[in-house]
Amino acid sequence: MSSALKTNLQDAMKAAMKAGDKQRLGVIRLIFSALKQIEVDERIELDDTRIISTLDKMIKMRRESISQFDKAGRDDLSSIEQAEIDVIQTFLPQALSESEIETIINEAISKTGAESIKDMGKVMGLVRPLIVGRGDMSVISETIKKILSA
Repeated sequence: MSSALKTNLQDAMKAAMKAGDKQRLGVIRLIFSALKQIEVDERIELDDTRIISTLDKMIKMRRESISQFDKAGRDDLSSIEQAEIDVIQTFLPQALSESEIETIINEAISKTGAESIKDMGKVMGLVRPLIVGRGDMSVISETIKKILSA
């Protein structure tokens, strides 16, 4: 285990076992399962960047589930998904503030010379690696659209 984040996850799993925190332990095991699946499928050892990206995807999937559960009036299932998001987020870097996100976006726009919504792909290409795991990509996408449309 060369990854600092993997080591952190391992330590958190041991702590959850000792504390008898079955819910947290279950979520951490889900994380390890997802990471192991990628490692086996791609025959690689994941680094922190790829782990953060995977955790970000896991959160996105759960947010989509929450949206569906809320539409169906299933608050019980929605709260389970939210609890899982809360655990997963503890392993992600601290979220960026709105002003930090806007600064990153504006720098990317000036670097790419983006002038309209047609250039959004170029901007996202620069912004995504800097923000993954530190902000909701759908909100960031909307912010880029808003800035480029102005």
